[in-house]
Amino acid sequence: MGNFLAKEPPPPVVLVPPLFDFPPLSARNRMLETSYNVLFGKLALKCLFEDYFEEARHFSTKLLLKPLDDPHVDLVASVSGPLDNKAGNLVGDALFRWQSDVNDPHTFVDLSVSTSNPVLQMRSCAYYPKYGIGAFGIFPLLLKKSQSSEEYGVMGLRYGSANLSLGATVSPSVKDELPKTAWIVSKMGRLTVGVQYEPLYESKDTPISKYRELRNWSCAVGYGVGSRSPLSPSFNFGLELARSSQFVASFYQHVVVQRRVKNPFEENEVVGITNYIDLGFEIQTRLDDAEKSDRFPDSSMRIAASWQANKNFLLKGKMGPMSSTITLAFKSWWKPSFTLNVSATKNHSTRETSYGFGLRVENLREASYQRADPNFVMLTPNKEHLAEGIVWKMGKRPMFQSDIDSKNFDVVPKELRPPRKIL
Repeated sequence: MGNFLAKEPPPPVVLVPPLFDFPPLSARNRMLETSYNVLFGKLALKCLFEDYFEEARHFSTKLLLKPLDDPHVDLVASVSGPLDNKAGNLVGDALFRWQSDVNDPHTFVDLSVSTSNPVLQMRSCAYYPKYGIGAFGIFPLLLKKSQSSEEYGVMGLRYGSANLSLGATVSPSVKDELPKTAWIVSKMGRLTVGVQYEPLYESKDTPISKYRELRNWSCAVGYGVGSRSPLSPSFNFGLELARSSQFVASFYQHVVVQRRVKNPFEENEVVGITNYIDLGFEIQTRLDDAEKSDRFPDSSMRIAASWQANKNFLLKGKMGPMSSTITLAFKSWWKPSFTLNVSATKNHSTRETSYGFGLRVENLREASYQRADPNFVMLTPNKEHLAEGIVWKMGKRPMFQSDIDSKNFDVVPKELRPPRKIL
């Protein structure tokens, strides 16, 4: 009778913490960039090499706020500068953004003010996923002084589908540069190829000769495995020939691992926690004569790694030919959340170590799957063979690992869903 009334113990679970930043802030503006500049792992590598790395002897503060009554608008403001600040050279900017769909960042209008040039600027983008057509524009409204044609505005038109992206940009003030930029990127299975035209080198011959100038063209090829959701491992390897002057080889990998956790504050059925590890490598080699070209730096190599141990701690490090930097970030998931990061940079030539500090206050993202949340747990096998299959439990509907492998992310929190219907 006692055995009949005994309750079955709860299944063992592995905690799945939210990522520090997903999607990253730079992904909100990807429709203003050419697809060539964000694919081939470039966006992921940019976040890996730049986010939470502060300059030596500098500080930065950033506010990312959204009103509770209107989730379609938000404000991002930042102030940065040297720690001593004897010259008073602080840099500040603020960005007010309106987004048509809360879950779709591809249609928006924003207005930015800055202490640098342009002082006031408007950016807008409209994308129609049903037809795959989008239009965007960048329009400076107030300038300190005119320096280049870009300060008079840029307009662009693009088409995007799951396997193809093409588009062009023009500058209204420069009629002899049509287009200002043009690109086409295609995905065939795991292979992605792309070409971009950008007339930075002028030709004194006929107007058509600038299209024959190889230094105005760039091409790239990439091989990628996995989805763009952080819950799935991914791998990307890319090769690029930029303007017939520089060869770039890059590698990026996102790894999802599970480790045992011994936390007295957790329930007994919690046996582990999910960790996210990112690795990146990039090598640049100049092909032309260094004395004839100043658009590219000398040949260099850099490597970076990131480890998120839980929802509160992130450790990152990168190494380059001139310096090496390591940073530690702590994030509190209050409302709003606070993130404090400290960076230590060692100069390889002077052997000196300098420090930088950063602070973020944010309420843009929702942490609906926080650590120890009973609505988001994962049942997984371990060395003790506690289970045979992996199950993600979202509310009342379980989702198996096979759903993740088949790219079924319908029951996954919207912050972790990869973008669809667009390359």
